[in-house]
Amino acid sequence: MSSTADALLQEEPGFTWIPLAAEIARKAGAQLREFYSHGVATEYKGDVDIVTIADRTVEAYLRDALLTAFPSHGVYGEEGTRDRLDSEYRWYIDPLDGTTNFAHGFPHFCVSMGLEHRPAGLAEEKDGPIVAAVIYDPLRDELFVAERGKGALLNGRTIHVSSVPELGEALVATGFPSRKRNENPNIHFYQAFTMRSHGVRRAGSAALDLAYVACGRIDAFWEFNLNPWDTAAGFLLVEEAGGMITGFDGSYRRLESREILASNQLMHHELLGIFADIFAERDLEPLPSAADYAARRAAKLTAQKAE
Repeated sequence: MSSTADALLQEEPGFTWIPLAAEIARKAGAQLREFYSHGVATEYKGDVDIVTIADRTVEAYLRDALLTAFPSHGVYGEEGTRDRLDSEYRWYIDPLDGTTNFAHGFPHFCVSMGLEHRPAGLAEEKDGPIVAAVIYDPLRDELFVAERGKGALLNGRTIHVSSVPELGEALVATGFPSRKRNENPNIHFYQAFTMRSHGVRRAGSAALDLAYVACGRIDAFWEFNLNPWDTAAGFLLVEEAGGMITGFDGSYRRLESREILASNQLMHHELLGIFADIFAERDLEPLPSAADYAARRAAKLTAQKAE
């Protein structure tokens, strides 16, 4: 990260947790870069889920660093860390989101850390608000951060979701599970969205997909069966950048998410309609032709000139 970006981050007024958390994420990312440059052996947790020494080493570092920096906080990690979970604040950490990419030498993975506020009396099955988020891509040296009510930043610069108004003009993203793919219905949605958009990307890191929605690189993202360490940081980034996250039925999003839909808000209602039609096994509206899209763009330009 450049010294200019560091200075912008440090000068951002009112940040409570981000300066320390961002430094921890950058150090974790440096460890991932080192492992990546030398290559690592893979193991399996369960039948098909890959894990590497990098996942475990970096999670141990994150646990120790966060508990040192924030001694009253708890930590909940993908690789088994469960410390001080009765604390008022809880970090959800993924030391290496995109492990399969990492293990295959595909350069798309990140460190993800989201901080949940769990006030006294909150039932364990209930979510508290996410109040801080850090996602760090160590190969691109891109640091995404947010605190609730203070906006979202990429390398010290404010970011916003895109202004693309409809799916037909959008680039969207999704993911597929490494296990039980034959039981996952996402291929049906993948086909529907591929046919109705500029394209669907499946890059293999849900945290980065959400960060990319936040900064406008993609316009929407959906996935089934994600975990709190996958989503906590990304949820806050999208919301602080002006986006929206719900379930496929429009319900409020959950950290322990069976389903999430993130978008720039402008096309959210359209996307929910497609999900509703597919789940109800209703026929989708006919695909617009290239001429239809051209006519819509021309009509918009005419309307803008008339204003």
